Amino acid sequence: MSSDADARITTERRDHLFIIGLNRPQKMNAFDRQMLRELSEAYTDYEEDDQLWCAVVFPHGEHSTTGLDLADVGPAVAQGEELFPKGKIDPFGLRLPRRSKPVVMAARGWCLTIGLELMLASDIRLAAPGTKFAQIEVKRGIFPFGGGTLRLPQVAGWGDAMRYLLTGDEFEADEALRMGVIQEVVAADELVDRAIELGQRVASQAPLGVQATLETARMAVEEGQEKAAASLLTKASEIMRSEDAMEGMQSFLERREADFKGR
Repeated sequence: MSSDADARITTERRDHLFIIGLNRPQKMNAFDRQMLRELSEAYTDYEEDDQLWCAVVFPHGEHSTTGLDLADVGPAVAQGEELFPKGKIDPFGLRLPRRSKPVVMAARGWCLTIGLELMLASDIRLAAPGTKFAQIEVKRGIFPFGGGTLRLPQVAGWGDAMRYLLTGDEFEADEALRMGVIQEVVAADELVDRAIELGQRVASQAPLGVQATLETARMAVEEGQEKAAASLLTKASEIMRSEDAMEGMQSFLERREADFKGR
């Protein structure tokens, strides 16, 4: 695992799994510009490595994040500065380039503002009991500009989303589970292990098939089911010609685990 003393983000490779840690625990993982830049660089490393098939994001320390370090980030946003390096992946999926591979994210403690938005931008989401979520931007004179206004209504429905976006009120893991914001509540001492377990399960599947699943599901949500439906046969034809599809069929016939290569 990379562990530069000043690093805001740690990374670790485990076979086809890429583990990304939020690493500013002394500041409750508040995101400054350095942390945003390093997170973007980590997502880019993940995207560009053909041997990495799933990523897991987790917090070092007791808290996911208390949100943006506004003293550092606020002036940059007010000046219209880009928060991510040009050509690097936007972890929040709001601008190009975007990742094409899946992310599992685990939350605990406080998970405020940008932390909740990073969760919503992920694909499988877990939280420890008592995790406190909130989009408190309206209490600070601003609004959620990291995707919260786009994705929370999508995930939770209009009424539940507005209940929390417009008040800035907190909600805990059980409410997040009810709304579909998270998929599992996991004991705090098992949280990261469970996220890694799920990540490894995803990474053990055929990566081209996983990426096609993510691509067409995302297209249906963002561009409409008609456009997504029109792409299915073309995408299926492409995948069917892959080495992995042939391996998948052969492993089925031979009643053994498939050995996928990502090609």
